[in-house]
Amino acid sequence: MKTDQRLAELGIELPSAPAPAGNYVSAMQVGQLLYISGAICLVNGEMTHTGKIGETRDLAYGQAAAKVCALNLLAVAKGHIGDLDKISRVVQLNGFVNGVPGFADSPAVINGASDTMVEILGDRGRHTRAAVAVTGLPKDTTVEIQAIFEVTA
Repeated sequence: MKTDQRLAELGIELPSAPAPAGNYVSAMQVGQLLYISGAICLVNGEMTHTGKIGETRDLAYGQAAAKVCALNLLAVAKGHIGDLDKISRVVQLNGFVNGVPGFADSPAVINGASDTMVEILGDRGRHTRAAVAVTGLPKDTTVEIQAIFEVTA
């Protein structure tokens, strides 16, 4: 099944790819690897998820935030390569969770992104990963995620 068909089947519409917020690029392809800069919870210029997990926000909120980040990563990839079917696999996700000091459930939060990748891309969405809690993220976003995709020509 084509990725766009799968998105439609799931009722998911990718957001517009967010523009870089500084002196960097959103995506860079080196050979068959497509590196995507950190995606935050920004959709159409508005923050969708802010705040620290374990303080004012719970695990489910964090997982929803991670899903927004995953969709932003796919939107950036699509903008760069034109067709999500060119993603042959998700190589790695690096997830950062805005958490209270001592927050130990960042892997459960980043599952929101991992599950989204597999739900949309099937086995191509399985990946290696890091999930780290930090004490602050840009714009007080709840989650930020970087990605590396393997792509075909």
